[in-house]
Amino acid sequence: MKATVRVEGLEKRYGLTPALRGVSFELTPGEVCVLLGPNGSGKTTLLKVLATLVRPDRGVVEVGGLDLRRHGRLVRGIIGFSGHQTYLYEELTVAENLRFYGRMYRVADLDRRIREVAEVFGLNDRLNTRVRALSRGFQQRTALARALLHDPPVLLLDEPTTGLDVEGRCRLAALLGELRARGRTVLFSSHAFELERAWADRALVLSAGRLVFDRPASDLPANVLNLGGAHARV
Repeated sequence: MKATVRVEGLEKRYGLTPALRGVSFELTPGEVCVLLGPNGSGKTTLLKVLATLVRPDRGVVEVGGLDLRRHGRLVRGIIGFSGHQTYLYEELTVAENLRFYGRMYRVADLDRRIREVAEVFGLNDRLNTRVRALSRGFQQRTALARALLHDPPVLLLDEPTTGLDVEGRCRLAALLGELRARGRTVLFSSHAFELERAWADRALVLSAGRLVFDRPASDLPANVLNLGGAHARV
């Protein structure tokens, strides 16, 4: 099966500090993958590289068969990204935020699509609420709805459960199952691996910028966040 995401020998430095060191992996359609690692391991940098927000120093990165360096604009059209920041306009309502981003992506039948993603995340009764008046959890739901709005084949989520209550987590888990069934590719980072590895088919673990684990999520060891350079990638 052709990969929707291909990363080979990816390296990124911030000044003299290496953030990613020779990372290589592939993701295929219908695969939901959790990205794990302690703070500073490179998770956010990797996701931002894939989202075209950070430029890699070396290596090959392809999304949907498109080289990220040469076709960044096209890549941005086939990914959905939700990061630590919500990237929402606080003075606009939920619906206005979604409509703004929907127009950027030229989403067809936009009002219908807004209602659909609002239903997925339980936002229907908050569509006319300004973002600044929402709780952190509902701001996160709105950011996730925005990432999903244009129905991207690749979804990149950095700590997507941040601020979510039990209902929000259940809605996200149900969404991941639906995306898997529809052949979408999802890569999401997490700290709470015991809770969220059940959502994933596969797990990648970063340690000090190196990929030290690439196996089915069910094979994750109890000491996953302590894996280091002494553990070969298997």
